[in-house]
Amino acid sequence: MTRLSEAFAKGRPALVTFITGGDPTPDVTDALLDALVEGGADVIELGMPFTDPMADGPAIQAANLRALGAGTRTADIFRIASDFRTRHPDTPLVLMGYANPMVARGSAWFAQACADAGVDGIICVDIPAEEDAELGPALREHGISFIRLATPTTDAARLPAVLEGSSGFLYYVSVAGITGKQQAQLTSIEQAVAHLKAGTDLPVVVGFGVRTPEQAADIAQHGDGVVVGSAIVDLIAQHGSQAAGPVRDLVSSLAAAVHGARTISNLA
Repeated sequence: MTRLSEAFAKGRPALVTFITGGDPTPDVTDALLDALVEGGADVIELGMPFTDPMADGPAIQAANLRALGAGTRTADIFRIASDFRTRHPDTPLVLMGYANPMVARGSAWFAQACADAGVDGIICVDIPAEEDAELGPALREHGISFIRLATPTTDAARLPAVLEGSSGFLYYVSVAGITGKQQAQLTSIEQAVAHLKAGTDLPVVVGFGVRTPEQAADIAQHGDGVVVGSAIVDLIAQHGSQAAGPVRDLVSSLAAAVHGARTISNLA
């Protein structure tokens, strides 16, 4: 089993958390990642800062600008990831971002750097399934999961293409829009998750618009995992270099809500 598969084989939904690497500075990111683990996150997504994060709302856009303004570069992200792996050998770490920083030096270079740093998976927002060759083969050669995104507009005709070559988990973007405060209706999430799970054995993780423990618990009734990002990023914006404590507290409350939502027996 991989670190990602083990994270979804614990008999209950998983909490997936997101922060932007380098926000507010690269050095502070280490303490924030530790706070996520200490709070009970099962999987961590580390955002690679980019100048045009088109799928993200104002909170994460601002986090990208703060990180870039602090001088964060791709080398810093891999240093952060490598140090994280040394401190936390068992917690899955996924890099999330956009194609430009991932393929600027070639997909082979990027995949090798991910493997060397102990990265478990990649989410690339703007490489669609139909363009898998841009990055997918290089990642798979190194055993790194290429995690696909499904949306409310992913119909039955396109779903097989999304699933082809996907591994780790399937990320269901529950709203047709940017990250932030909007949240889909639970009925639509339940229906969408059921549709996706009928087509794959991958865990289905639901994200976008989840901000509170109550919302996370509701979604965990249906998904195999829940992603929380903007609410955590907002705390970092508020507290800056002193955000580790507040982040740990929020993640602890989210983890308790998600992990206690229901028992799952078929995620191995």
